[in-house]
Amino acid sequence: MDSVILVIHLFLALAIIGLVLLQRSEGGGLGMGGGMGGLTSPRGAANILSRATAICAAAFFCTSLILGIMAGSSSKSSTSILDSLSEPAPATAEQPVAAESESNKDEGGASESGGAPSAPIAE
Repeated sequence: MDSVILVIHLFLALAIIGLVLLQRSEGGGLGMGGGMGGLTSPRGAANILSRATAICAAAFFCTSLILGIMAGSSSKSSTSILDSLSEPAPATAEQPVAAESESNKDEGGASESGGAPSAPIAE
């Protein structure tokens, strides 16, 4: 159901963009005049386009509210994401690491077996 309303919402957004771009500006800003190809008078076309834009805008507003309500009601918990940051992270299965004692390491950070240190040592 969410995806159906979301698709309708996106189509309404594209329709509003198209309808606004089709409308003639009051000042004739780009010098583009003319009507809708002679189907109606320029005044009738303006009325149809402005009415269609208003209907699409009202439907867009309604779908926005519906999507917001559905998103709010579908949340499983009422906690914030920031609340989860203050809690300690859950324990994960750690891989055993072979611990070498400090007596096995020389000053350069390499073990007695002659291998290179696994991480550089800050001096």
